[in-house]
Amino acid sequence: MQTSLQGIAKKAAQDKTYRFRNLFGLLTAPFLMWCWQFLNKRSAPGVDRMNAQEYAQHLGGNILHLVDRVKRGVYRARLILRRYIPKGEGKWRPLGLPVIEDKLLQIAVAKILDAIYEQDFLPCSFGYRVGIGARQAVKQLSQWLYYRPVHYIVEADIKGYFDHINHDMLLEMLGERIDDRPFLRLIRKWLKAGILDTGGQVLHPAMGTPQGGIVSPILANIYLHYVLDVWFETVVKAHCRGQAYLIRYADDFVCAFQFKDDAERFYQVLGKRLGKFGLTLAEDKTRMIRFSRHHREDKATFAFLGFEFRWTVSWKSGKVILLKRTAPKKLQQSVRNFTEWCKTHRHWRLNHLMETVTAKLRGYFNYYGIRGNAKSLSYFYDRTMNILFKWLNRRSQKRSYTWEGFKQLLEHFRMPRPRIVQQ
Repeated sequence: MQTSLQGIAKKAAQDKTYRFRNLFGLLTAPFLMWCWQFLNKRSAPGVDRMNAQEYAQHLGGNILHLVDRVKRGVYRARLILRRYIPKGEGKWRPLGLPVIEDKLLQIAVAKILDAIYEQDFLPCSFGYRVGIGARQAVKQLSQWLYYRPVHYIVEADIKGYFDHINHDMLLEMLGERIDDRPFLRLIRKWLKAGILDTGGQVLHPAMGTPQGGIVSPILANIYLHYVLDVWFETVVKAHCRGQAYLIRYADDFVCAFQFKDDAERFYQVLGKRLGKFGLTLAEDKTRMIRFSRHHREDKATFAFLGFEFRWTVSWKSGKVILLKRTAPKKLQQSVRNFTEWCKTHRHWRLNHLMETVTAKLRGYFNYYGIRGNAKSLSYFYDRTMNILFKWLNRRSQKRSYTWEGFKQLLEHFRMPRPRIVQQ
């Protein structure tokens, strides 16, 4: 199966205008069996309440039955179970949960799309790609700001991006590379799948792709590839008299410009460009600022992927440096999330509870542990340990730990301390 995908990737890289046929024929039982290893076996079940362990009891038969329905054209996407997770600031993010067999089939389609479009995606795109992540995007942006002559920043936010993707336009974009009607029809079925809301109401979306669907990230990435990335590279840069750069992670992006008039022109036309494809800018989160090492008196800051960027002077060397720290809003939200988690999970067995807290802290420090961010890391550690101490002592009617006993508990479970993992 990997050989087939490698062949697709090679052909896509060799000929940027080639349209792939018979991708639908790749959806065989052996291919889906190979894709099974990539399914998150701990993911929440869909509307049928069947989890991965139950589906795996008759895995071969279930996959054969699924492939048979797909090939005969009688496969129907099941309802997507909607759940809501906290987004911060009192907001909630809708999350779609497909059934197991829909997830498995979406993994197969996503693998095929990845093989094609990884050859087309531009270097400015970092989200939902194998081996490329948010930390690389932050590092690339930092290098451009520090070493390139850029002095103006346009930071933008697309309002409800995943909910406003135009289905017809997306399928037309896919048609640029895919000449396979059954394959595209399968994707359309997932886009049009009904959503079972928490109140029992069934919604039939006219646009958007559900967050939580396995194939949704690659489809969302393809949409913005054509809407934003290619346009910026071929049109925006051609009309700039200075240097211009775009960094995008999913629907979160920042543009850097050398000259003010280039930045202003882009800022004025960005909303119109997105509007052609059914997308809208969040005006309260979209702005243009002067961000230059030569004008530090502006004290300008902007946030990207959880980090706040600002220019400052090193007290050691006296040189101008680009300082990155955890964005204040993101820091406070992380503390609130940890508080809520401790409150609702304090009844867990102590070993399981502490191991999970250890994993959470390790993941947090691995992401935010960059040079210049030690103060924010220490603040987060101190706050979370105080919160953990508070809720451990509320596991029963009487107090369980003194501060001395709590410190010994942290040493026993080797609780990770704040650390810098990237210079």
